[in-house]
Amino acid sequence: MENTATHPWAKNYQPGVPAEIELPTESLSVMFERSVKEAGDSPATEFFGRRTSYRELGEQVERAAEGLRLLGVRAGDRVALILPNCPQHVIAFYAVLRLGAVVVEHNPLYTSRELRHQFEDHQARIVIAWDKAAEAVRQFPKDVRIDTVISVNLLEAFPTVKRLALNLPVKKLRASKAALTAAAPGTMPFKDLLKAERIDTAYPRPTVQDLAVIQYTSGTTGNPKGAMLTHFNLYSNALQGEAWMAGAKEREEILYAILPMFHAFGMTLYLTFGVKKQGLLVLFPKFDPDLILAAMKKSPATVYCAVPPIYERTAMAAKEKGVSLRSAKYCISGAMNLPDHVVELWESVSGGLLVEGYGMTESSPVALGNPFHPTRRTGTIGVPFPSTLMKVVDLHDPSLEVAQGEPGELLLKGPQVFCGYWNNPEETAKTLTAEGWLHTGDVVTVDADGFTTIVDRAKELIITGGFNVSPTEVETVLRAHPDVKDAAVFGKELERGGEMVVAAVELEPGTALDEAGMREHCRTQLASYKVPKRIVAIDDLPRSMLGKILRKQVRELATPGL
Repeated sequence: MENTATHPWAKNYQPGVPAEIELPTESLSVMFERSVKEAGDSPATEFFGRRTSYRELGEQVERAAEGLRLLGVRAGDRVALILPNCPQHVIAFYAVLRLGAVVVEHNPLYTSRELRHQFEDHQARIVIAWDKAAEAVRQFPKDVRIDTVISVNLLEAFPTVKRLALNLPVKKLRASKAALTAAAPGTMPFKDLLKAERIDTAYPRPTVQDLAVIQYTSGTTGNPKGAMLTHFNLYSNALQGEAWMAGAKEREEILYAILPMFHAFGMTLYLTFGVKKQGLLVLFPKFDPDLILAAMKKSPATVYCAVPPIYERTAMAAKEKGVSLRSAKYCISGAMNLPDHVVELWESVSGGLLVEGYGMTESSPVALGNPFHPTRRTGTIGVPFPSTLMKVVDLHDPSLEVAQGEPGELLLKGPQVFCGYWNNPEETAKTLTAEGWLHTGDVVTVDADGFTTIVDRAKELIITGGFNVSPTEVETVLRAHPDVKDAAVFGKELERGGEMVVAAVELEPGTALDEAGMREHCRTQLASYKVPKRIVAIDDLPRSMLGKILRKQVRELATPGL
């Protein structure tokens, strides 16, 4: 690979950050076992106040791995995880990898329809699911074969006192329990998986080049695609993150796992980087400012990475309740644009800089970032990470690089770049060049120092709350409504960052717009963040000469009334 030290952006790195990292030669399983051995009795996870040491975590992973082996899981098999952030998620992730099998991460809030498409693609036979998500799997048609569903009860990871308190006949406590767990008949309890003996140490481990994870990413032309990430990809990105946070110390960092670990950003930040640093992962199944501020008093966060709305809500709650956030030294915002007012608010209450980074599932995910240093430039997504190359190419002819400062598509190359889409060579060829360059689909400008600014998205994905929404998927669901003749979905930028999902519909003759009814129709088939916040009616949706709906023109017609 070309030496990144020759590029102008390296001079803007925080002192101590190398231009290149030493690339990994071993798997994530070996990395995990080293952390267990070295960290020993140091805390690995904290969940509602209950801590688990690295030694205990290591034993649970070895037992879960043997339990999965007894269920027939072998190297190369896919195992589906449908879990929120919880200790069982960490155990399951590394247990699957220990066997040389492949983790397939899923959003536990997905509907049965959304999950089914992904299961039809990866064909995992073993599922480890939050008990509240297990029913979505049970609703699969018979042609989607599932051998075993292992259900996870979050309460089993609670401190005993808190778990018992949720059984008290108090309305609020009953509601809290109902939000955390549900009956999952016909499934194998996760605790039974841990009753197995520890796996034989001679059982072969995966190699660094083996496939580790399939992570689904929203496409623009239909169903999501499964990005294949190897041990090498994920370990490399963890090492790049370790280099970027140059002052972070082993067994001293406390990482608040607020971002979901089924999302690429959360997975790398906590499950690989956090474990590599032998840090304490404080796990939150969902974002709740009250829980976060309560945890801050016992285990103050040093690494607090999130999306802009979470930074804003956390800072405002901390100011209101007088809780200190001064411990937070490493704060990276990603997945959506970071407004200046959020930076100013967060830095006024925390102990470090809030910097913006950039990544995508296909790059494991982080590829660029602003330095934790006065050289950072707000409003940009920063400069390439160590051992990462970029170039900006002409939108119509990607063989041509554009002049500095001119807009073009961002292409990336580095050890964290994925190896293709699962069972989809056509989309792989469109996204990944023979030389290893990743087409991001984002239109950027780059200044003389390498600081990069996103100016547009060639892809029409909508980013809401840090998640990608495919307009095509939402349009398909809307068209199934009996009153809808056609639909166009787009994102409307919000003042506080991110976008709102908006749908414009062309109604069948003789019908009237029932916005509430259409939203409810969407809610039965889509995760809540994909459901349009607003639906407007347009008599005749603008189309090209070939009949394709022109979303840009739809946006111009519909936006003034929103």
